[in-house]
Order: sequence, then C-alpha cells, then structure tokens
Amino acid sequence: MAQSTMIFNHIPAQNDVVCLSHRQSRRFSVRGAHQEAVCVDHPSTKNPAARLAESLSNLLHLQIETPARATVAGGNLGRFSNWDSFPEEKHSTPTTSPKEVIAEIWREIHGFEGWEGVLDPLHPWLRREIVKYGEFAQATYDAFDFDSFSEYCGSCRYNAHNLFDKLGLTKNGYNVTKYIYAMSSHINVPSWLQRSHLVDDTWSKDSNWMGYVAVSDDQESRRIGRRDIVVAWRGTVAPSEWYEDFQRKLEPIGNDDAKVEHGFLSIYKSKSESTRYNKFSASEQAMKEVTKLVQMYRLKGEEVSLTITGHSLGGALAILNAYEAAATLPGQVPVSVISFGAPRVGNIAFRDELDQMGVKTLRVVIKQDMVPRMPGLVLNESLEKFDDITGTLEWVYAHVGAELKLDVKSSPYLKRGLNLPGFHSLETYLHLVDGFLSQTTLFRDNARRDIALVNKACDMLVDELRIPQCWYQLANKGLVCNDHGRWVKPKREADDIPSPIGEAHQAHVLDVALQPDKVLLQSLFSV
Repeated sequence: MAQSTMIFNHIPAQNDVVCLSHRQSRRFSVRGAHQEAVCVDHPSTKNPAARLAESLSNLLHLQIETPARATVAGGNLGRFSNWDSFPEEKHSTPTTSPKEVIAEIWREIHGFEGWEGVLDPLHPWLRREIVKYGEFAQATYDAFDFDSFSEYCGSCRYNAHNLFDKLGLTKNGYNVTKYIYAMSSHINVPSWLQRSHLVDDTWSKDSNWMGYVAVSDDQESRRIGRRDIVVAWRGTVAPSEWYEDFQRKLEPIGNDDAKVEHGFLSIYKSKSESTRYNKFSASEQAMKEVTKLVQMYRLKGEEVSLTITGHSLGGALAILNAYEAAATLPGQVPVSVISFGAPRVGNIAFRDELDQMGVKTLRVVIKQDMVPRMPGLVLNESLEKFDDITGTLEWVYAHVGAELKLDVKSSPYLKRGLNLPGFHSLETYLHLVDGFLSQTTLFRDNARRDIALVNKACDMLVDELRIPQCWYQLANKGLVCNDHGRWVKPKREADDIPSPIGEAHQAHVLDVALQPDKVLLQSLFSV
C-alpha cells in the first residue's frame, strides 16, 4: 500500500461550503487517500475471443486488458470480502460532493490560464464542474425519444420547463430557456437509415432534437461568480447522423485556411423553409438565444460566461458553436468548451484560429475510446513535426485545446476487455472523472457518483456489483395498462408534445417577463 502526497488546493470538509480568496486558492496541500493496485489474474490459456480482443488492442494501441475469469481483487474492491454488503455501504452515502463557492477562482476553473496546474492532479472543484457539465450533456440522451415506433421519435420527451426536474438536475441550479433542433433528412440516405417506422404520422419528418440552452439561476450565479449560459449538444443517436459522421471531407469555414469536417458542419448549419423546426439552422437557433441572454445580463451589469458542452458528435458541434460565438460576440463573453469523447473537428489552421479567438477548450478523453482518434487516425496533428519539409498541410485534422486523459484500467469497478460502446459511453466518462486524482494514482476511494449509472446503456461494470446491463429505459418500455386491461402506448402530456407553436408561446412568456429589460436595451441602442 502506498500513500500519495499531492500539492493541491484545499478540499473542504464534507459539509462545508467555503469561499476562498484568489490568493488563498493557490496555497494548499492535500494528502491523497491510500491507493491499492488492482490485480487481475489472467488464465494461462486464452480462448479465441480473448486472443482476438488482445490483437485488436495491440493493433489500435488501446491498452486494453483481455478479460479474465478470475475475480478482480485488490484495490477498492478488495476491501469487500462479502459483496452483499458493498451496495449497502454505497447506498447510504450522498451521490455528490458539497458545493464549494468558486466565485473568486472561476476563471482558473474555466481555463483562462489553459487549465495549467489544475488537471494533473485534478483540482477537486474543477472535477465537480466537469461532472456538472457532463450531466447537462447526458440529459440530451436521457430525455431523447429514440423509440422508432413512437410518433415523437427524435424529439425530447419533456418540455423545456420540466426537463431538469424530470431528470433530477434541478440540483445544478440552471433553467432551460430554449430547445435546439437540427435537420436529419436533408441528405439522400438508404431507406433502412430512416429514423421512424411511422413515416406518415410523426411530429417531424425532417428534424431531431439536438440540445438546449440553459442559464444559471441567481443562487448558482452567486456561487460560481457570474451568470453562466450553457449550450448542451446531443451526441449521435439517429442513424442518419452516423451517416453524416462517416463523411471525411474538410470544408472551409470563416476566412483564411481554416477548414472543418463537412458532416459536422452540415448538421450544424442546415435549414429548409419547408420544415417545421428547421426554418432556422441549429446554428441560428443557438446563437439567437445566446446573443439575447448575453445582452440582457450584461445590460444588468452582470458578468456573463458561455460554456458549451457535448459528447461525441455533440462535442464536435460544441466546438463549431464556440467558434461562431467567439466570432459573433468578440469581447462580450468568455467562451469555454468542455467536451467528452469528441472527435477532431477541423484542420490545424482551424485549431490555431480558435485559439487566437480566445476560446478555451477542455477535451475529456478515455485512452481506450476510438472516437477521439477520428477523423484523422493517421493524418493528424502528429504530422506537424514535418512542417519544415512539407509546409502546413491544410487537410490534416487537429485536436483543439487541453486534454484530460482517463483510463478504464484506473477504476476497479469496470470490466476489462474490448468494449467499444462502453469505452465511449458518457456515463463511463463521468464515472472516471469522478474517481480521477492524477495520472500516477488510482481511483479515489471517496468518489461520490452513483456507480450504477455506468451501466445505463452499456455493460461495463464488474459482475460482482450485480448491476444489470443497459438498465435505463421507460417502465414496461413505455407501455401502460389502460382501464380495460389492455397494454397501450400512452398519450403524451399536452405540454410535452413537441410543437413550434407551443415553444413559441413559451418563448413569448419569457419575453414578457423580460420586457422591462428589453425596452431599456432598445432605448440604449436607439440613442
């Protein structure tokens, strides 16, 4: 057993809420918890499946351990000789850490200094903020209606006012102000890629719910030191979006030599007058709402930030959104991106331009996840070392910003072996963030996030935990027993039925509430 000591900011006591000065926040040390190694006994003779997994692992440099039949021992799990008692211990503890007041150091937490000195070891306050934004991204999956037999397939199951309440996210202190939709039918795809079986009776034949805009409430704004506007983008679920993902063509954006992946830009920018939800593109919907909120809160004299988050495809859209926000609102609002498992978006010139604009990006990646390696598995930023010979190559993809790299092997709760969907799952990411201390230490013993969440949509948890795989679904897969004893699909609540008119009405209600501020804003601009 080894004890690790780290120079770090103070972690407050369990029930403390602490506000520290900017100077104080840089002067603390904390001793890490005792860590034990995770030992896996490998059988001497490997079966063909194990050999195949190991071969693929070596080929792709994924650093995957082939599965073993022996029970995982040592590490955090080694403490439990009786597995029946393990859930009882975890079930009696809170799932979140206490909220610290970060008003004095929020700029460091949000990358104003490039996250230097707060990633390895990971600052505990930054960890909590990363998990918060990850939960905002996870909400876009949890609320998405992906039932191909539903007339509302591709929409959000809840209206904007109830979204966080339904998903248990009111604890984060944000309110949704706008839903974002993106086109999904503007490309010619084979019929088997269509989203819903109900071709003639769907809420929209052209669009998918793609995310939302939210803003911190007064209490949360005081805690974090500014009014925070969040844009959360959904990752890939619909088949036609995968079709777009697989396109590998760089397309110019802005001026100069900056280029981005065609498929990502197409989802972000496409619109059509003949559609119900995409007369304006996802880009235009998001930027109109963000611009309105920035102007309104700046008019009130508040400090405002824009934090954009997303997982997988959503991480790529977050980068495009950040680029546009920085170009549209220069000097008006600091822009940060916190992405999870995001692919490369553009070329080296795009990366450099984004950096010059002042956009701060933190990419959370898992070593074993293939998606962050795409596109540009071979033709990527690693070729920059040959610039003296080749010059800058416009068609080479490059990642942006800082990177927080996680490893599936660091958690004793996760299975070993090849599991590409599990490696890419956002819940796997949030589990590993919650347990991450540094690159040289193992999973922290006092991690709070509920371990069962990892298996919501995959099979990553060790069998000893007895958590079923892919357990997250509607009760009875959405069917209810009616008064006649028949199982039927229920009607949605009227407020939860997607409707451009209904959402326009909700926006009107918000506008009326903000009318005094808007009148003052108009008078200032007319002077």
